[in-house]
Amino acid sequence: MHRVKTFRLCALALLLPLLAPAQNLPVPPNLTVEGIPPIPLSLYERLGQYSEFRSASLLDWHPVRREILISTRFGDVPQVHRVAMPGGARTQLTFFSDRVTGASYQPADGSFLLFSKDTGGGEFYQLHRFDPASGRYTLLTDGKSRNTAVAWARDGSRIAWASTRRNGRDTDIWIMDPRDPASARLLVEVSGGGWEPVEWSPDGKRLLIAETKSVNESSLFLVDPASGAKEAVTPPGPRAYYGSAVFGADGKGVYLITDRDSNFRRLAYLDLASRRLRFLRPDLRRDLSRLAITKDGRRLAYVVNEDGAEVLHVLDTATEKELSLPKLPYGVIGGLRWHNNGRDLGFTFSSARSPSDVHSIDVEAGTLTRWTFSETGGLNAAEFSEPELIRWKSFDGLPITGFLYLPPKRFQGPRPVIINIHGGPEGQSQPTFLGRNNYYLNELGIALIFPNVRGSTGFGKEFVNLDNGYKREDSVRDIGALLDWIAADPRLDSKRILVTGGSYGGYMTLAVMTHYSDRLCCGVDVVGISNFVTFLERTEAYRRDLRRAEYGDERDPKMREFLLSISPANNARKITKPLFVVQGKNDPRVPASESQQMVAAIRANGGTVWFLMADDEGHGFAKKKNQDFQFAATVLFIERYLLK
Repeated sequence: MHRVKTFRLCALALLLPLLAPAQNLPVPPNLTVEGIPPIPLSLYERLGQYSEFRSASLLDWHPVRREILISTRFGDVPQVHRVAMPGGARTQLTFFSDRVTGASYQPADGSFLLFSKDTGGGEFYQLHRFDPASGRYTLLTDGKSRNTAVAWARDGSRIAWASTRRNGRDTDIWIMDPRDPASARLLVEVSGGGWEPVEWSPDGKRLLIAETKSVNESSLFLVDPASGAKEAVTPPGPRAYYGSAVFGADGKGVYLITDRDSNFRRLAYLDLASRRLRFLRPDLRRDLSRLAITKDGRRLAYVVNEDGAEVLHVLDTATEKELSLPKLPYGVIGGLRWHNNGRDLGFTFSSARSPSDVHSIDVEAGTLTRWTFSETGGLNAAEFSEPELIRWKSFDGLPITGFLYLPPKRFQGPRPVIINIHGGPEGQSQPTFLGRNNYYLNELGIALIFPNVRGSTGFGKEFVNLDNGYKREDSVRDIGALLDWIAADPRLDSKRILVTGGSYGGYMTLAVMTHYSDRLCCGVDVVGISNFVTFLERTEAYRRDLRRAEYGDERDPKMREFLLSISPANNARKITKPLFVVQGKNDPRVPASESQQMVAAIRANGGTVWFLMADDEGHGFAKKKNQDFQFAATVLFIERYLLK
């Protein structure tokens, strides 16, 4: 423990100005700190181990060798690393002050790789090529537009991607030979911000692209890469979701996930000639979340969502029978990738007692292999709290679920509660690793509840639509019903409750505080929406219509009036308990003005508000040094207002 403290003090001396005489944590110049009292250095040290969790996520397999690319953090932000064998060293390949968000090998021989990064959290991602032989990075895009969703042709000769290069708003489809950035050309000019390439056909003669209009409405198109001509391939009829599409081996059809003719997202095969869907496992009444198919098309992996937890399946496409797989713990699966050998299925796995790490299954041998072993700050993660799936009925009788984490048994009596609401709203709280949140459980004895209010994904399209438009505050009333549930549970202290959340969860935090301030102690709003009208007018143009489909169109006078009436900034007088607001200055999704106007409204009413903003962050803090300061300030806020 002495060595850990010595290291942290040395790092602090190098990175921050000299400590003040009062031994408080210095405020870095990139942070705006208002209303937050000095943070004792002793508190910062106390949080040390809980700030040193690491994770790893799978980015890609090498196409020839049995090795992987992963994303992990050893400095301030996640970067790309190569791992040559299970449990092998993580060799860092990218070195930037901003995080690298994705990477993939050239799929034919792996001679180079592409990666994506933005600046300061602004999410205007640029594509780069990295050539291992020379160690050089090459910028492939224009340095200004937003560039996403890279899809490789199988021979590695071309990529397709979505870019706002033309006008800063519409996500057109572009193609390029990544060896020659000058070869980039506009393939399909579109209208709207929801377009992206999905996959090239096996022969490279067609490109599958998708348009997403909302969480429950999307369409697929085939494009001729020579002419740019496109044709719709999804069946006509009622709007539906079509996603995670992958070509079959012969290129005559695609496997996909759709909620067509069902409340749930199901596995289907779409014949491209007839435009007919054939459903596989049609009676499965749960949502599927992702697909991956082997290069030869023999095996299809998919993930089933079971009340937030995820279960992995592999299907033999010839017999349509399930393969037997090793059983995984209760947790969450991401990043499905097949190796070109057709038998190794790689994925990222996380559970309450294990940070995100990379695993693979040899589906022929039936063996599970762990590739990375991420650190947990020296803490024994096997002792961390496991989630309890809880259920309660809302104001209208609708069943709502969530995950309850209880602190260790050494904490006696009813426990104070933090309600942590996910963003989206098209998102879901899942039984994943809690990271720093484990401090609240293990050291402060606070119970944590992660609810999935109406509008959450994973429970079918009827549930996800229950908060749209004029039904927006019904999800807030779901939290009101949760407060009743807490009051009836003798394990929990209904007089000591904090509500928090990020993005849409930040809006929910503010809205819950306007409706139920008398039943709360305090709240922490992270990059939250405070006024739906100003949010819709100021969020980046490429995503504005997608958000209108969820929240309502502020250009309609009646909807505008409604949105203004429910916006927390216009109801700030109802917030009578302390509030902590956190914001990234470069946030393209929820602009900083949303937090700033909320802080001003609370102050105008004489309320207590702490405000923290980072000049070099966007939609949430990605840099560890900023995360550490936010964590320390949040713990100070909790100790002062929740645990008083």
